[in-house]
Amino acid sequence: MNGALLLSKYSIGVGDRFAHQAKAQLQACIQAAGRGVDITPVWNKSNREHNIIGSLPASARAAADEAVGALAWSKPYFVDADHINLNTVDKFIDACDFYTIDVADSIGQPSEGAAVQAFVNRHPELTGDLRIPGVDHPFHIDHNSVAHAASKYLAAVHEAGRIYRHIEEKKGKGRFITEVSMDETDSPQTPVELLIILAAIADEGIKIQTLAPKFTGRFNKGVDYVGDVAKFSEEFSSDVAAIAFAVREYGMHSNLKLSVHSGSDKFSIYAPIHQTLKKFDAGVHLKTAGTTWLEELIGLAEAGGEGLRLAKEIYAEAYSHREELCGPYATVIDIDPTKLPAPASVTQWSSEQFVSALRHDPKCAAYNRSFRQLLHVGFKVAAKMGTRYLELLTVMDTTISRNVTENLFARHIKPVFIGE
Repeated sequence: MNGALLLSKYSIGVGDRFAHQAKAQLQACIQAAGRGVDITPVWNKSNREHNIIGSLPASARAAADEAVGALAWSKPYFVDADHINLNTVDKFIDACDFYTIDVADSIGQPSEGAAVQAFVNRHPELTGDLRIPGVDHPFHIDHNSVAHAASKYLAAVHEAGRIYRHIEEKKGKGRFITEVSMDETDSPQTPVELLIILAAIADEGIKIQTLAPKFTGRFNKGVDYVGDVAKFSEEFSSDVAAIAFAVREYGMHSNLKLSVHSGSDKFSIYAPIHQTLKKFDAGVHLKTAGTTWLEELIGLAEAGGEGLRLAKEIYAEAYSHREELCGPYATVIDIDPTKLPAPASVTQWSSEQFVSALRHDPKCAAYNRSFRQLLHVGFKVAAKMGTRYLELLTVMDTTISRNVTENLFARHIKPVFIGE
């Protein structure tokens, strides 16, 4: 693997729906470096987002390259083909060097009995009393439990292998970072299931550097974590321990780490994540998803004038097309329609009122999580505005970029990577 691309200990996935905020996002990583913490930026954009925006992966690459050049960033950075599968990956080959292979849809698909039995036979270490350093209690696992978990996940891992080998054929060995994503599914994986998944990935020869499991609790778009924080903390710690065990047991990448697809703004679990990273001296890849798009809206509203008028118009359109916009995201949003202000009321709002409702500040009485979630999935409205929206981003860049940088650094990087 000499000369192979390697992801650093700490990395952050930054979404940029309209490819205008790469410099502002990178500035947050520069601020982190100034605090002595190196964080690799990874610009991520999914096929669905490209289709909605009407963009191509080359635009994400161009924006990242331009930001890196403008700010003289000399450290690694990557562009992520986010949540790809075999049907969508080819359009990302030229532009991307990070691939989030999403095989959640294959979880639970039947695997051949012979394949399951072969897996169980290959991994006697997974049966009996399994002790994972860093976890206080042993796991008691019998043959049937391993077989059951293998039958649930082997098809997904085999599909990940097909996609991985397809990318490798196109890109070359070691010329891309691989993440396997199993987070967009109904049930969280237990630490034992995570270990079985990792053993299967090692068997498949997939050189993953990050793994995105499904965690307990709700990871809704743009708002805080909903669930038992203490339970998440215990689960996350056990998962990190399982990763370290797999690295030793199966010869996986020494920098293998968890990827947390946060849906943005999971503030209540950021402190437990940081504490676990320190406990195990572990790394993490944090995906912040669409929070930058919301900071664009906040910046427009904060600037007033035409920016505020456009932000109100976007909300009015999102409000009138709520079902259409929310449908694709139904599993990751919880909007209370009774808490959505009427567009006629929003039309009368000041900049401060709009910003206070949208900005994620739980201490602010005016913050409205339903309002924020609707706008989070409402970027399709801005996309349809085309150059009208994009030109305002340029005109009001100073206000917008300040919000983007401050949000990414103060609300995400500091609590997760610095511990403040």
